[in-house]
Amino acid sequence: MRRISRKKRSTLANRAIAASAALILGGGGLVAVNVYASAGEGPSGSSPPTRTENAGSRLSTIDCPEAVNGLPDVPDEARGEVDRELAAMDTQITDAYRQFADRKEQIARDPGLAENAVLGPLRSKRTASLDRIGIAIGRAGERPAGLESLAGCSLRADDSRGKNGGGRGDGNGGDGSQDDGQGQDQGQNQGQDGGQGQDPGGQDPGQGQDPGEGQDPGQGQDGNGPVAADFVDIQSVQPGVDRPRQRRGASRGTFTTDCGRNENGKFNPDNVIVAPGVSNGAHHMHDYIGNQANDAFASDDDLANGATTCRNQGDRSTYYWPVLRLQNGQDEDDVNADGGGRDQNVGEIQTPSQVTLKFVGSPVGRVTAMPRFLRIITGDAKAFTNGDANANASWSCTGFEDRQLTDKYPICPEGSQVVRTFAFQNCWDGQNTDSANHRTHVAFAQENGRCPNGFRAVPQLVQRIVYDVPPGPGFAVDSFPEQLHKPITDHGDFINVFDDRLMKKMVRCINDGRRCR
Repeated sequence: MRRISRKKRSTLANRAIAASAALILGGGGLVAVNVYASAGEGPSGSSPPTRTENAGSRLSTIDCPEAVNGLPDVPDEARGEVDRELAAMDTQITDAYRQFADRKEQIARDPGLAENAVLGPLRSKRTASLDRIGIAIGRAGERPAGLESLAGCSLRADDSRGKNGGGRGDGNGGDGSQDDGQGQDQGQNQGQDGGQGQDPGGQDPGQGQDPGEGQDPGQGQDGNGPVAADFVDIQSVQPGVDRPRQRRGASRGTFTTDCGRNENGKFNPDNVIVAPGVSNGAHHMHDYIGNQANDAFASDDDLANGATTCRNQGDRSTYYWPVLRLQNGQDEDDVNADGGGRDQNVGEIQTPSQVTLKFVGSPVGRVTAMPRFLRIITGDAKAFTNGDANANASWSCTGFEDRQLTDKYPICPEGSQVVRTFAFQNCWDGQNTDSANHRTHVAFAQENGRCPNGFRAVPQLVQRIVYDVPPGPGFAVDSFPEQLHKPITDHGDFINVFDDRLMKKMVRCINDGRRCR
């Protein structure tokens, strides 16, 4: 593996936002406590009550409504300012989470302190951000009413995620989480190669071998997760991958692009899709392959002219995902940097042993070209608190890829490697390269393989990342601090920067049923 370069380390260290794990005095001494801020929402159009629930040691979640769910369509002229304010609201939750963690003992004794020291200041900051969002939208159109109702947050017990795993999210400052409105289950993977599919058979992946006997469930990322229950022996999972049935007229070809494994160690904690112009907008470190110009400030022109690690220079697309780290006590070069240790992401970054980027067709018809600079986010970086409506994590092991997990990390047997698979959305609205929530311009095909009304099939990116890590628990993906490094928060990001010639070749190969590179 490669460490972050000294130059990158200096840049990262200068970025400002710290969210530190808290060691709280409890019982007989210092214990690591998992406390997290929830970005989950209440019922549609409502905000959670500004109050404390179950006051005492179980209070460990800050629950805020997702602001973007209360917004109308955001005019293009206002989108940059709105995105920056949404990212700022994520930082506000992170800061409030830290304040709550630092005062957890005091709040347990005096629940009123939560309102005065945490919830009140947070509500004031969110109110100001929402007001600025309203002003920005109002300059280009009609100012939305009722945004102030989204400002209030509440505390709730850490084991209370609400019915159905919480509400749908919005990608606020993260990697997107708004329900695409098409009615399909975003937790389903729609790929046709390499073991993609649904969570197998609906079985409880927590059944079977207990991977963590003897492991302190409060350990991991300095008490910030993961825990033993987040792992399961892949051999105890029943096979059950579903693939759409190929029909007459299906586009059966594939196009594979080779862009390396991030051997050169390009990392940053930005996300130019959802937080353009915001350093550390992701609050976790990303691996990047393909385009080397990608950071929070990259424009389409920067990406078009950027160098690429892809073998075919006609592909200058950018592919990125949260890094995977070993929880082995080894400090990485980002231990004191934003996105790394300052955001509670610690351990040794692992370079994948293999990365495959394959574009596949539709099971029911032909595909059309993606527009250049199309942005697609798959999965939800906040699925632990938002619920699984947009989760698209898929974990497995080599030799067992007919067994897929969404909310557990796999324990692979000796000689088998950990596999992360992302099957991206394969339907496009035919008009937009992005949308205000970074979701609604693309969609997954329906169960019958057809795109929703108004959408057309495009080549589907199926991304497979393999890691050679020691057998057993002891690894995790980077995450927002409040997401506790849960496997269900895994996600991938893609910006299409294929040139027109290579995109046309891809479409011809897929529609003609050929296998091309």
